[in-house]
Amino acid sequence: MSQQLFYDYNCNTAAIFVYINIPMQNNTALVFYYTHINKFSFNALLGALEIDPSFDNLPLYLIETEKELFDKAENIINKHNKIIFCFSFFTVQAPEIQAILQKLKAYRSDKFTFIAGGPHATGLPEETLNLGFDIAVIGEGEETLPVLLKALEQNKDYADIKGLSYKDASGTYCNSGKAHIIDLNKYPAQAEKNKIFGSIEITRGCPFFCKFCQTPHMFGGKQRHRSLENILHYLTVMKAHKLRDIRFITPSAFSYGSADGRHVNLQALEKLFSSIKRTLGSENRIFIGTFPSEVRPEQVTKETLRLVKDYASNDNIIIGAQSGSQRMLKHCNRGHTVKDILNAVELTRKADLGANVDFIFGLPGETDDDRLQTEKVIKIITKMGGVIRPHTFMKLPQTPFYL
Repeated sequence: MSQQLFYDYNCNTAAIFVYINIPMQNNTALVFYYTHINKFSFNALLGALEIDPSFDNLPLYLIETEKELFDKAENIINKHNKIIFCFSFFTVQAPEIQAILQKLKAYRSDKFTFIAGGPHATGLPEETLNLGFDIAVIGEGEETLPVLLKALEQNKDYADIKGLSYKDASGTYCNSGKAHIIDLNKYPAQAEKNKIFGSIEITRGCPFFCKFCQTPHMFGGKQRHRSLENILHYLTVMKAHKLRDIRFITPSAFSYGSADGRHVNLQALEKLFSSIKRTLGSENRIFIGTFPSEVRPEQVTKETLRLVKDYASNDNIIIGAQSGSQRMLKHCNRGHTVKDILNAVELTRKADLGANVDFIFGLPGETDDDRLQTEKVIKIITKMGGVIRPHTFMKLPQTPFYL
């Protein structure tokens, strides 16, 4: 979406906090750096803005590339008195984002406010501010961003808005405290009114706290599931817009409905997938346990694979193994064994499904013997017909392996 977009939200849901009844003005524009890598985060934030009527007629720009951003910069500056730029990005993207900020700051416009969110801002808020941002949103942004935007538009203090990091007038780093953990059902899974759709987030949070993974540090260790009714609503909307392929965002596709995120709730899973199939009919394709999610090895059973065969369109699943060394699995706090990995691949292949298996190479503390054990496991997997998906370890902020 490269064009300028104006939307009328026409919602009746009340906004939150003290800026509830004051609408945003047309002289303030919102710019999302909406790249293909980071669009899932922005889809959730756009949905959160939709349920707040004070964002009626908000001038909104979804910018997909750096070239488009600078092609349109002059026009945006000339049309609006205030421009709020929002970036969501991973740590590996930080140098690229910093370079973009420096180019934007070269305009020397006092109209600009720069907000950062996502994994890097959550894990390294002070470093994010040092990149050139005015404010870093920490953790989940659905509740925080709408309130912050109103405060900025009204030139009000935002120190009491939870989930922010910023510098005060003296240059001192300030943190406003942890934001609330949201109820997924209170916020849209899609930006329905904007007609912006993508993968539906059905579960958020992870109880395993693997030492290389940032997910539980951002979203908590207790899994939260979107209700079946909520999921079906957005599927119905997507079907009405003739969107054929349906995918899901979840830490593990077989954990939906689980009380602890560790043990499979087969009844909840079957109810979810059968209801989805019944709602969509034969015209849509459903993808379970593949991009943009995966499955944990110990949750791969004959029963869960039957659900994939019965209800899904994909002919393969992604299994998160990460290492073939039992010592490294324990060291990483993975919560499964090498035997679980091999069993998952064997069962998957017997079910006539492709087994794509993720491994991370270069994990901290990995020895020559660990690498040898992983090599042996990989050879066994490939003989079974599995496909290896190698990944290079990258340090992620907040995680034990970042230190």
